[in-house]
Amino acid sequence: MTLPMRSRTFSVACLVAATATLALSGCAKSETTNDAGGDSSQGAQVVQTPSASAGPGCSLTTYGAPKLDLENAVVGFSQSEKEANPFRIAETQSIKDEAAKVGVKKLLTTNAQSQLSKQISDIQDMLAQGAQFLIVAPLNSDGLEPALQAAAAKKVPVLTIDRKVNATACKDYLAFLGSDFVEQGRRAADAMIKATGGKGKVAILLGSSGNSVTTDRTKGFVDQVKAQAPGLEIVAQQTGEFARDKGQQVMEQLIQSKPDITAVYAENDEMALGAVTALKAAGKAPGEDIKIVSIDGTRNAVQALANGELNAVIESNPRFGPLAFATAQKFYAGEGIPEDVIIADRAYDPSNAKTSLGGAY
Repeated sequence: MTLPMRSRTFSVACLVAATATLALSGCAKSETTNDAGGDSSQGAQVVQTPSASAGPGCSLTTYGAPKLDLENAVVGFSQSEKEANPFRIAETQSIKDEAAKVGVKKLLTTNAQSQLSKQISDIQDMLAQGAQFLIVAPLNSDGLEPALQAAAAKKVPVLTIDRKVNATACKDYLAFLGSDFVEQGRRAADAMIKATGGKGKVAILLGSSGNSVTTDRTKGFVDQVKAQAPGLEIVAQQTGEFARDKGQQVMEQLIQSKPDITAVYAENDEMALGAVTALKAAGKAPGEDIKIVSIDGTRNAVQALANGELNAVIESNPRFGPLAFATAQKFYAGEGIPEDVIIADRAYDPSNAKTSLGGAY
């Protein structure tokens, strides 16, 4: 696929910026006892593909935003969920670390605590405090319109990360930085087919409803299983809301209602680890009696994989700081930004889990 020159230039520049060393401190507490940062030299984001449909990309002129020197700017970051899991801890810390590295005058940070109304008010509050550029990790794909409209009224660009919003790029928001979630689901399906031999009964622990991550990871997995392993039957799909305790509860219910399941696909690591706890309590051996594949790449999940309790983990890299600020710098330098900047995610399996543990977060 041939990319426009600006997109190709941007891809190379972002790759260089994104592979720079990022020190994540993981200072907030979570359900894991490990440092949520991991070894950033192993785990830095790498751009895979800017959207070819972006043409010349969204520039400062086409977006209608004023020029800005980030070193003298007020930047706002809106986190969607409480920092009670490694992904959110690493994501927030990455933004903070890179803002300090770039020399941002003032970084405003908020946390919506998984409440859409709070994320809207958080963004509006940051705008009232003088935020001139916004980085937003959306809670849901829909519902942020009042916040996006408030930013547009002040001509403040909004860069979205890790979840897409159902809105118009270069109008309602600048661009999306994140993973190909459908591809993550496909890769999880391939790993599950390998672990099960393509036969058995699998339950899906769905993520939160109303966002593109859950929708796409489900579609990728279901479609790939249907196409490649008709002998692998999906017998249950139930939401665990991307939370460890909810994943455990759902798994406990499934053990009773679907006692013949032989595999579990968890749409994030926290739910997978909750499922491991439930299976152990029920006297079953996770990774052996019940095959488990998950997505994220947290330190605890990769360790569980090394211990034989999980069968595969597909990474979803949360270290957005370098790529987000590199994108902002390119934008304010007058370069076009592609609508979608997709990062490459690694895959962990029993053969590389121990040696790759340092790159997990």
